[in-house]
Amino acid sequence: MPLPLITTFESAGSVHQGEQDKQEPWAEPLKSEVWGIPFHSLTMQETVDAMDRWIERRVPGYAITANLNYAMLCDRDPKLAELTRKAAFVLCDGMPIYWRSRWSKVKLPERVAGSDLIYRLAERCAERGYRIYFYGAAEGIAKKTAERLVELYPRLQVAGWQSPPFGAATQDQIQRSLDHIRRAKPDILLAALGQPKGEYWVQQHFELLDIPLSMQVGATFDFVAGVWKRAPRFFQNTGLEWLHRACSDPVRLVPRYTKNILFLIKALRKDGIAALSDNPAGAPTKITS
Repeated sequence: MPLPLITTFESAGSVHQGEQDKQEPWAEPLKSEVWGIPFHSLTMQETVDAMDRWIERRVPGYAITANLNYAMLCDRDPKLAELTRKAAFVLCDGMPIYWRSRWSKVKLPERVAGSDLIYRLAERCAERGYRIYFYGAAEGIAKKTAERLVELYPRLQVAGWQSPPFGAATQDQIQRSLDHIRRAKPDILLAALGQPKGEYWVQQHFELLDIPLSMQVGATFDFVAGVWKRAPRFFQNTGLEWLHRACSDPVRLVPRYTKNILFLIKALRKDGIAALSDNPAGAPTKITS
């Protein structure tokens, strides 16, 4: 079916533009501290509902879906950790993080994977009249992602898309790209630029673009567009999705996941030492980061 609202932005302004100055009280969700990252304790349904309320406030903010690799990057990069603490939403996108939260005072109820969240958000946007802008991934992938979601949710309004070229861009190219997004007036911007480039890009531009909610979603566009196939549900639920992906792209992903495993061992060892120092007898104890 034809994809609506791709290039003609002027005729499709958000149904919520009249509420630009509306700021309702915001009750921040509970946080669970895991390896120095303040994850919001939300189910998938609660995440979608909370993001809906955030968009209604018309206050620019950004969300982060953090997995084990992202936790490792934050551990190495204090600036990344700081921008993460300032996010409107920090979501658990990895089973090791979910399992580790079982030892914390505030537990995470479930994994909220960006590759699943994109469908739930698209469904809610179709219901509410919110407009999504798709930014990133390889050439043509953002467009295919938008088209696929419109097939699934025909009422979904697509504000636009861009697949910027890899490598350094000129200042003029950057400005044209940002102007294109601003003219589109989306309610949600989904960026697929990789970790941590995407998180830094979102944090740098979310206020300038004046979009209620921006979110870096990693490889999600590739999954939706059909470029990559997600692991079977068994692998997802048992924390082995990384193994399935590593087998599909070993040259690129095996070195990354090796680093992730080493970080996990280091983090769990640190947790164990902390637990024993608090309780020399070795009795079970809760570990807080």
